[in-house]
Amino acid sequence: MTADRARDDLMLAAATAHYLHDETMESIAARLGVSRSTVSRLLSRARAQGLVEIRIRSRLDAPRVLAAELGARHGITVHTAPVREDATDVERLDIVAATAAEVVGSHIGSHMTVGIAWGSTLAAVSRLLVPRPTTGTRFVQVNGSGNTRTTGLGYASDILRRFGRAFTAQVQQFPVPAFFDDPATKTALWRERSMRRILDAQAGMDAVVFSVGASGSSVPSHVYAGGYLEEADLRELEREHVVGDVATVFYRADGSSADIALNARASGPALADLARVPRRICIVSGEGKLASVRGALAAGLVTDLVIDEPSARALADGDGSAALRAVDTGIR
Repeated sequence: MTADRARDDLMLAAATAHYLHDETMESIAARLGVSRSTVSRLLSRARAQGLVEIRIRSRLDAPRVLAAELGARHGITVHTAPVREDATDVERLDIVAATAAEVVGSHIGSHMTVGIAWGSTLAAVSRLLVPRPTTGTRFVQVNGSGNTRTTGLGYASDILRRFGRAFTAQVQQFPVPAFFDDPATKTALWRERSMRRILDAQAGMDAVVFSVGASGSSVPSHVYAGGYLEEADLRELEREHVVGDVATVFYRADGSSADIALNARASGPALADLARVPRRICIVSGEGKLASVRGALAAGLVTDLVIDEPSARALADGDGSAALRAVDTGIR
């Protein structure tokens, strides 16, 4: 064996013992039959030659690392909003909404058609948008907002108006019920030219912004809290093992939505159509929506996820990834 090869082997042995097995330099020196100063030189040489790479990650880096690794796992871009563990639900939503407003603003430019799904989360985001003028851009409502108590137009139009004002864009409301009583009524109305114009705009969306609905969320999803679902509807969703919805179209934990009868009456776009939109920004606040997020990911509905940091860690834990759980320490 050459002297260089012997030195390299000794260097590898010292580095492995010290950095992987936490062995002291004194212990390594005694075992290898060399001086402590020799071990120190071997470890320095190992770092200089790239055999050993030391990384120190501050706790401030943890959200970024978590977002990158969670995004890589699901093939999406993840933005984590830094939220204290003891933050109230309202505080958490406000911080997520502020982060989402920045993300949405970075992806909206001129001559785009952008779909907006109404809801509590989108209402919060719409209030925090930073003005950024565009040309030839339009926002289109992707699902109806009427129910037996209200037309819902005021609620949905306020959200659309804020988006339109922030980006100097046109807005297109969708003046239909969230759910029709009879699927045949929806089918007939969808043939009308006035409706086809809106549906065609939806079909040509460059981006869509939405949250996911969940019955168990601490900040109730508007579709559950706003009188849109009757007891019979809720029982049906339970029988079908539904975990959430996007734009009032429901899905199961595996992302499937077939044979959920309520979807035939829903005015929102079919999930397969939604999954074809080039950019799909999903905004989530709170761990009560995690099952719904996982279902949306399984359905391929998300390209960009904005989520609070505690919920992102819980999502990672649910993925069963030890590497993702490790970033919670902030240093590794």
